[in-house]
Amino acid sequence: TIDERYQPGTRVVGKVRNLTDFGAFVELEPGVDGLLHISDMSWTRSVGHPSEILKKGQELETQILNVDKENKRISLGLKQIQPDPWTTVAQRYPMGSRVTGKVVRLTDFGAFVELEPGVDGLLHISQMSNRPIGRPDEIVSVGDELTLLVIRVDPNERRIGLSLKELAHAIEPGEAEERGGQGRRGRKAKQRDDYDYDDED
Repeated sequence: TIDERYQPGTRVVGKVRNLTDFGAFVELEPGVDGLLHISDMSWTRSVGHPSEILKKGQELETQILNVDKENKRISLGLKQIQPDPWTTVAQRYPMGSRVTGKVVRLTDFGAFVELEPGVDGLLHISQMSNRPIGRPDEIVSVGDELTLLVIRVDPNERRIGLSLKELAHAIEPGEAEERGGQGRRGRKAKQRDDYDYDDED
């Protein structure tokens, strides 16, 4: 009777029974577990391990994605019950605007900055300083709070490009007129949309 009681699209509350590298097993009732795959945990955050989001024994509401009766498998989704924050990102973080966020991860090519839960932007190494730098940790560290300039927004690719050095250019001349309207000096930033994310992959 599993497929009658657990219809795709319905929400269920269960308990996290076990965490693995690829997801979490959630007990929906005695003897019935569903798999919450790591890719269905968050809309935007790249989750390295389920333990970053979930704890064993935690009660959790999820959505039924698929029921495979033959193989006795139930697929669950967590992000599906939350609105996708990227649908309104372009309005909330327009190009040329100033944003504040926290550095959450460093890579060889830059730093990922959390602007809000579920929305990270990339501060590329080429946008950190006017002088050449070898590694991002010469300029920023995990946990740093930064004010940055938005130089690229691509909701479809779920990418926001950020710049530290462009913000410095924007602040130097006419700080007083800048205060009147956020991002009025964004024209210069738009011309600088010249780096891409190829090295991110």
